[in-house]
Amino acid sequence: MAKKIRVLIADDHPIVRRGVAEALGEQRDMVIEAEAGEAGEVLTLLKKNRVDVVILDITLPGRSGLDVLAELKKKNPKMPVLMLSMHPEDQFGLRVLRAGASGYMTKESVPEELVKAIRLLAKGERYISPTLAEKLARPSELSNGSLHESLSGREFQVLQEIARGQMIKEIAAEFQLSVKTVSTYRARILTKMRMNSNAELTIYALKNHLLTAAPFAN
Repeated sequence: MAKKIRVLIADDHPIVRRGVAEALGEQRDMVIEAEAGEAGEVLTLLKKNRVDVVILDITLPGRSGLDVLAELKKKNPKMPVLMLSMHPEDQFGLRVLRAGASGYMTKESVPEELVKAIRLLAKGERYISPTLAEKLARPSELSNGSLHESLSGREFQVLQEIARGQMIKEIAAEFQLSVKTVSTYRARILTKMRMNSNAELTIYALKNHLLTAAPFAN
């Protein structure tokens, strides 16, 4: 009997996990090895179960899925991770791949595409849509709607907090950084995004729906 691809699905919505389980249950070469409903369960389950591919939601209770990805990659760099998100790939696809994921897929994707992505990851390949492939081939051609792609993970977090109306001191306390460090991040953000004020950053973040995303890891 051929070896089955063992999958761990991490998503806080049972209906999403059920949908993935149903899609994979129709495949003779796949099986759901474990399910996690929150970030803290993922690494624990990986210690207890042999898994070939991890499907990880970006937004999880407790911690960002990207925080989990960063920790997972430190412990097991070769583990293929497919990030699943409700956010369009033109908003976060590149950032997710740069953070170490092997693929990015929206929750609106058809089950056949999910199955295709899992098989690619299980073979050690990456899943990249034609749109993302084009961006990776021409990273310098960022549109105004993708200026945030130039930010580091921490810079992106600071951008989100500024757009939420947080003061520099409050952001510093939240991330356990000095006020000077956060001010430096703010200056870098303004320079990279070619903007001059917090108001401009806030308008940009709202227009591009960045406040609905979970913060990204460093």
